[in-house]
Amino acid sequence: MNKLISIIISLSMVMNFVSFPWQAATKINSSIHPNYQNTSDVASNNTVDLGITSKSAILIEAKSGKILYSKNETEELKPASVTKIMTVLLCYDAIKAGKMNYEDTITISEHASSMGGSQCFFEAGETQTVYDIIKCIQISSGNDAAVAMGEHIAGSEDEFVKLMNNKAKELGMNNTNFENACGLDSPNHYTCALDIGIMSRELITKHPEIFEISTIWMDHIIHKTNKGEQRFDLANTNKFLRQYTGANGLKTGYTSEAGYCMSGTATRDDITLIAVIMGADTKETRNSEVAKLLDYGFSKCEQYKDQDVLGNLDKIKIKGGTKEYLMIEAIKEHTFSIFNESPDNIKKKLEISSSLKAPIKSGETVGYVVYYTDKEILSKIPIISIENISKKTYSLSLGDLCNKYFVIE
Repeated sequence: MNKLISIIISLSMVMNFVSFPWQAATKINSSIHPNYQNTSDVASNNTVDLGITSKSAILIEAKSGKILYSKNETEELKPASVTKIMTVLLCYDAIKAGKMNYEDTITISEHASSMGGSQCFFEAGETQTVYDIIKCIQISSGNDAAVAMGEHIAGSEDEFVKLMNNKAKELGMNNTNFENACGLDSPNHYTCALDIGIMSRELITKHPEIFEISTIWMDHIIHKTNKGEQRFDLANTNKFLRQYTGANGLKTGYTSEAGYCMSGTATRDDITLIAVIMGADTKETRNSEVAKLLDYGFSKCEQYKDQDVLGNLDKIKIKGGTKEYLMIEAIKEHTFSIFNESPDNIKKKLEISSSLKAPIKSGETVGYVVYYTDKEILSKIPIISIENISKKTYSLSLGDLCNKYFVIE
């Protein structure tokens, strides 16, 4: 017995200096395609000549963020009223965060009512609901409405512009600086086609309810002033909505400096594309080139569906835990868009750490189902733990080791 105790003590001393496999840092296997870049990263695609004459352009598949075509996509240009995409995005963010709701009342300030250009002719002191102000921004592109919304959210337009620029940085809009909430030309107010695509994607994927307003062709509000109430009709500035099958947004813009700009969105067969044009010479050129981009995208995109993501797999091995196997789950079906690719070339692989270790909490991402070709990763689906597994304690580890190597009678 004394000899056995000495051996156990020696084992204990060794354990203080040896790192068990589950103590190693977890590293996800990325050997599928080592040069893979996230599809939302800049990946200029100028291999196809679409005859785009506008200063810059980009085409993005909305769900993945994959860039399908681009031309001068990072060139810094004036965006005109396409700026209002950011204004509306921050509005919906505030609603989602519970900071305001559609029924809240906005009081129009002197500053907001003084905006020139496209406007809804609000009077200082007039009140409108948040919902009606959103309609005025999105449908009629009201500069006064955009500034009023910014003031309501942040207290002043200057403070709202800070929020706009902070959001731009958060989204990785590296070639953007806003100086106002509405898009009127200003010396240091600029963005690029890529950044417009980024904020457009953020808006329509995080707040798809925007389509309920962006597709309205005609509507109206009621001006409410000390002089009484008067109806004001709203007509959508985006005439492209009735020129292209599946068009559902998003924002047009024009100033003499910016030229004709647009972030156009369309959905067909559950595929949504974002086409951005900046610096077109005419409205007709802008609309026709947005259509050309979308036509190209829809001709090359199709849906890929996996109806049994994990198959029969419901558990994976885990190290250093009180249980040897961890129960897992993923979504049952997964659908994503593929671009200019045969479904037969798509492969699927589990991407799980070779040193996955406890503790693991229920709901934690423990790996991915990866869809890929020999060229690139197409999509990733998280694999989620559906149970808690505690880390095996020092005493339990020692006990297991003793039970494995010694039998005491």
